[in-house]
Amino acid sequence: MQEISFERALDVLRAKDPRYEREAYLFVREALDHTQQAIRNHGRKSLRHVTGQELLGGIREFGLKQFGPMTMMLFEEWGIRSCEDFGEIVFNLVETGVLAKTPQDSRADFAGGYNFFEAFRKPYLPKAKPARFATAAAPLWDK
Repeated sequence: MQEISFERALDVLRAKDPRYEREAYLFVREALDHTQQAIRNHGRKSLRHVTGQELLGGIREFGLKQFGPMTMMLFEEWGIRSCEDFGEIVFNLVETGVLAKTPQDSRADFAGGYNFFEAFRKPYLPKAKPARFATAAAPLWDK
């Protein structure tokens, strides 16, 4: 069986499932590499299978590192609006033979991973003002 190149796999995937932009697949592949490297840096000497939850953590970390406050906007441009979308991308890659899975892996591993606002927007919002300033900002008609 001839191995399909990643670029060709993306062409096939996009023709079959146009929900996600090409950049989404490229990002997930890079985020997987980032996650595997992070696992290796924490004491593992060899590559091992990455769980869906581990990959979601790596995606969050890698996305913030690469794109900062624009992460969520880029994800939306690419068709990604929830952690479940990452699961769809991963399993699309599995179905084309680009990625492998274990019998325990499923799309459900990506369900309810994290709230995108909390993960990608909140870290860049201004910190809350101290309570003494919050009361000073009350409208005059409330006094």
